[in-house]
Amino acid sequence: MMQLSDSSLLKEALYSNGQWIRGEADNRLIVTNPATGERLATLPRAGQVETQQAIEAARLAQPVWAKTPVKERAKKIRRLFDLMLENQDDLAKILTSEQGKTLAEAKGEIAYGASYFEWFSEEAKRIYGDTIPAPDNNKRIVVIKQPIGVVAAITPWNFPNAMLARKIAPALAAGCSIVCKPANLTPLSALALAELVDRVGFPAGLVNVLVGDTQAIGNELTSNPAIRKLTFTGSTEVGKQLISQCAATVKRSTMELGGNAPFIVFDDADVSAAVAGAIQSKFRNAGQTCVCTNRILVQKSIYPEFMARFSEAVKGLEVGNGLDPRVSVGPLVSAGAAADVRRLITDACADGASCEVGGTDSDLGDCFLHPTVLTNVSKDMRILKEEIFGPVVPVLTFEDEQDAIALANATEFGLASYLYTRDIGRVWRVSEALEFGMVGINEGIISNEAAPFGGIKSSGNGREGSKYGLDDYLEIKYLCMGGLSE
Repeated sequence: MMQLSDSSLLKEALYSNGQWIRGEADNRLIVTNPATGERLATLPRAGQVETQQAIEAARLAQPVWAKTPVKERAKKIRRLFDLMLENQDDLAKILTSEQGKTLAEAKGEIAYGASYFEWFSEEAKRIYGDTIPAPDNNKRIVVIKQPIGVVAAITPWNFPNAMLARKIAPALAAGCSIVCKPANLTPLSALALAELVDRVGFPAGLVNVLVGDTQAIGNELTSNPAIRKLTFTGSTEVGKQLISQCAATVKRSTMELGGNAPFIVFDDADVSAAVAGAIQSKFRNAGQTCVCTNRILVQKSIYPEFMARFSEAVKGLEVGNGLDPRVSVGPLVSAGAAADVRRLITDACADGASCEVGGTDSDLGDCFLHPTVLTNVSKDMRILKEEIFGPVVPVLTFEDEQDAIALANATEFGLASYLYTRDIGRVWRVSEALEFGMVGINEGIISNEAAPFGGIKSSGNGREGSKYGLDDYLEIKYLCMGGLSE
């Protein structure tokens, strides 16, 4: 069992209307450690009724919170930042135990998630309106911004703390309430965050966290008219379904969906820096990130040098239980997820690809995969078209700048992209030509609370973090004042 300094952070109950709901003894959700198979907790399964109750609690709490003076709201949101950092070690242990990533990465995720509460506690004070010159002297035009209302948030298992924090923080800053549905595979991090919410003393019902019957909860969140906005992080396939379901009640939606990030290395790049950036971007969280490198594109003239250095670096990655400080790549979140990635490798090799590194099964268990580098990859292979979500990367070559751009953009996705070059003109030309919402230039890690995170095309809509992160949680209201002439 986990050894926590504060055992009350490990919850076996759901959080709704300021109360912990323990449910019935049967029909429980079992949470296990992907590295060991150990049972970590059992939770009650929420369904339609429990979701309706949470939505109603959020509906009642929202106007109370919206009327709370902004300095007081900001102070409470900031307190969540402090509590997360005070409990960083315990939160990281919970995260690693249920998700698998290394403990160092889990601690980094907690700090990253906390940063959104710090950022939006400050942005809450900067929800400014406008005055607009009127068409005649008898009128004045004023624009104000108001909270959209009750928000629904559905988050994935790969960053179970940070993805939730990135949605709760701007919702609270804008004056909204929120009903959260974290992934059933990794609910304990979300419930630990709910425990900290409870300690701060927010109004009952302002933040609610439910897991259980995914379809029943999701259907209620998308159909209930009290929900004014849905924010989702996950696959493009599920995102499209949610957008369709939200259409009947014309809900606003923010979608952070799948990616297929190219990592472009030009012949003038610092190869050592490019290798280090590719390792960071590809193998962080065992390759289970929506912005991680999905394909590496290397200019032909430096391909031998890059491959020699990159392959050697990949061979040095240690695979194992994320709680072991020597480990750099933990397990995938489930045996099913690992099997899906194995099939991509098998299909690619059957079509002619070669395993430069890895490609063999691990003896550590069904959730583990050796980091794998594929070469001799052709443009029509499935592994270049799908999001891999595992520690596997294909490497291709390109001739020139236009060839690199064409290869990079040959995907329906448009979330993150990366390029390495020391030519400032090329930086601008390629960055502007890439059809992606984010571009990392000589940098493999691009996410932070001050930057607008999000994609284009099938990778979604809206932005999270930064000064733009409040926009989707606010309504713009225009006030026309007439009869002002003497």
